[in-house]
Amino acid sequence: MEFWLPVIYMATMGLALLIYVILDGYDLGVGMLLPWAEEDEKDTMIASIGPFWDANETWIVLGVGILLIAFPMAHGIVLTHLYIPVTLMLIGLTLRGVAFDLRVKAGDHRKGLWNRAFFAGSSLASLSQGWMLGAYVTGLQSNLTSYLFAGLIALTLPALYFVLGAAWLLMKTEADLQQKAIKWARVAILPMGVGLLLISIATPLVSQTIADKWFTWPNLLMMSPIPIFTAACFGIMLWLLKNPARVEQGQGWILYAATVAVCLLVSLGLGYSLYPDIIIGQMTIWEASASVKSLLFTLFGVALTLPAIIVYTIVIYRIFHGKAADLSYD
Repeated sequence: MEFWLPVIYMATMGLALLIYVILDGYDLGVGMLLPWAEEDEKDTMIASIGPFWDANETWIVLGVGILLIAFPMAHGIVLTHLYIPVTLMLIGLTLRGVAFDLRVKAGDHRKGLWNRAFFAGSSLASLSQGWMLGAYVTGLQSNLTSYLFAGLIALTLPALYFVLGAAWLLMKTEADLQQKAIKWARVAILPMGVGLLLISIATPLVSQTIADKWFTWPNLLMMSPIPIFTAACFGIMLWLLKNPARVEQGQGWILYAATVAVCLLVSLGLGYSLYPDIIIGQMTIWEASASVKSLLFTLFGVALTLPAIIVYTIVIYRIFHGKAADLSYD
């Protein structure tokens, strides 16, 4: 138990944060795409994420909650070091929530203001999350190399969210807006691909620990499927965007599925790079974990909460599947 409980909690936390990126990533992406749409199209875009965006954020609450209850020592260090980006992210998410409710309720003369606020909140949250991830991967170091690496991820993650948002719109919209989503995806996919490539090159350079894990034999052979499959997914995405007729035939989901696959592969690589550390180069998951009794006590809560969140997420997406309907605040 002493060995496996921290592993279970770490895996659950990683799963929650991965699902957050996949689900909340697309609605953050839609928010950042808002300025490039016409007024009536903005309503459709907001309607496409309306039933889901609030529930999507549950996953980051679960992930951070597990960090607090299972790894209290790491929680204090991580959130203390990332105090500013965490605060900025919360401001961005709060601004999104306020803007979503007030963009129509405040009247047509204020609608443009709240559209801009929704865009600003989405952008701020995305950039902050990218910076936090970059700082975390470098072991929360405070030096120029770490700052540059965090900045690289801070720019790449929004590009990923752009693609997720455009892919979501391919599935949820039709006609002109769907064609615009194809164009938006074409614009964002190259920065996303270049950013991921640069991150892959830079990561072993900023962390000797990660370099040793990836570039020693036979680890190099065992982990080679991750970059190979990632490149294959990227090729599938390019192929689909060069054949827009396939989107009109109902194959737009392929872009979203391929992007989700990229997220999964990147997460597997990240998990392998970090394990068994909770903060790379500073402490392992066993050193940072709470007592076995505490972990066993809270395990029952996690065992109840995680399936409940999964079930209601599936139910929500099942109920509101299909094309986005007209926006209504009634």
